[in-house]
Amino acid sequence: METSSDRPGGARRPWWGRVAAVLAVVAVLIVLVPRFGPVLGWGSLFGEESRDRSGPALLKSIQDMDHYEAAVGNFQVVVDLEKDAAFLPDAIRGTRTLYVGAGTVGGYVDLGGLTERNVSVNGDRTEASIRLPHAVLGTAALDPNHSYAVSKQRGLLDRIGDLFSDNPAGEQAVQKLAAQHIDEAARDSGLAERAEKNTTAMLEGLLRSLGFRQVTVSYG
Repeated sequence: METSSDRPGGARRPWWGRVAAVLAVVAVLIVLVPRFGPVLGWGSLFGEESRDRSGPALLKSIQDMDHYEAAVGNFQVVVDLEKDAAFLPDAIRGTRTLYVGAGTVGGYVDLGGLTERNVSVNGDRTEASIRLPHAVLGTAALDPNHSYAVSKQRGLLDRIGDLFSDNPAGEQAVQKLAAQHIDEAARDSGLAERAEKNTTAMLEGLLRSLGFRQVTVSYG
């Protein structure tokens, strides 16, 4: 009887060839199922599952606040950061990241250093004068829920480096630059002046509720 191995062209495929074919089919499924699985009802076959294994948050310290946060500014900036390598084309070494940074900056008035010299009251306690230091601005706090990278362009060497880095594509660099730009914008926004105005209104309302008819608040 003639078998398939005896017929011309009927030799069986080597075992390693069959294994390679199976692996190729599995690789195709891994690529296609996450993309088209939801349409076909196979979304959970190769779907990702997240597990939060974080430990409990630990209280490190408690600090009493001695300043009044009188105003908060909300800012947004678009950062376009490009880094090139000398004598190498961008396709080999270089990055360009377009990043939208959203954050807040607070305006504060320090009340912790006030002494009797900063406050004067007349004899019948109807007039009060208070002298405060000028308002200062805190540092920008980026909002991770509203800050994101729009696009990232990376050279070949940078892509390889990202595989071994906890900070791919220099995200820390664009975040730092976004915070710097927000700080600069806050200084030019009149936020400090608004903080002083709001502090004045707060103190006037407080002291008048205590019976003072005239309240004067100054800064310097």
